[in-house]
Amino acid sequence: MNILIAEDDRISRKLLGAALRKKGFDVNAVTNGQEALEALQAPDAPQLAILDWMMPEIDGVDVIRQFRAVNTFSFTYIILLTAKGHKDDIATGLEAGADDYLTKPFDPKELHARLNVGLRLIDAQNKLKDHVDRLQRALDEVNRLEGMLPICSYCKKIRNDKNYWTQVENYISAHSEAQFSHSICPQCYETHVLPELEKLEKE
Repeated sequence: MNILIAEDDRISRKLLGAALRKKGFDVNAVTNGQEALEALQAPDAPQLAILDWMMPEIDGVDVIRQFRAVNTFSFTYIILLTAKGHKDDIATGLEAGADDYLTKPFDPKELHARLNVGLRLIDAQNKLKDHVDRLQRALDEVNRLEGMLPICSYCKKIRNDKNYWTQVENYISAHSEAQFSHSICPQCYETHVLPELEKLEKE
């Protein structure tokens, strides 16, 4: 998985990047808050990010505030990296929109443990999104079937979206999960099948 790290201190950035690459992450490293905000808002933005609190241009807390303000429907798990370990500072970071925090100097085991929490939540969020997307597609198909359908008054074929005429069962099967098992109703049996059987018996 891709991960964004924003850290202006070169040594801290290298140590953090090395620890993440060792666990198999593809690391995108930036050195200031403006670059971090742009990376978070990019079309291919990672769903996991570690931001240092104190950075040039925009600090980590303000990056999170600005990002959350305009990306209310996207799920990005953000860990705030800080030397500030006071409870009030931690509360400020979490209230700004950080999902977790990590104090400097970071412990690699604690880092990986907190990342694992983020990965589990990201996986759950992605599965939920897929489920919602499937439900929306199913609802769209139901709404389509509830709309006006052009149907031939003689042969009962339906004109599909591509302006071709097709059998009713073919159209419904293509736009829903319904399956058909053909049979003959009593009226059609008396009207069509029975006369044919009687004709065959006479022959």
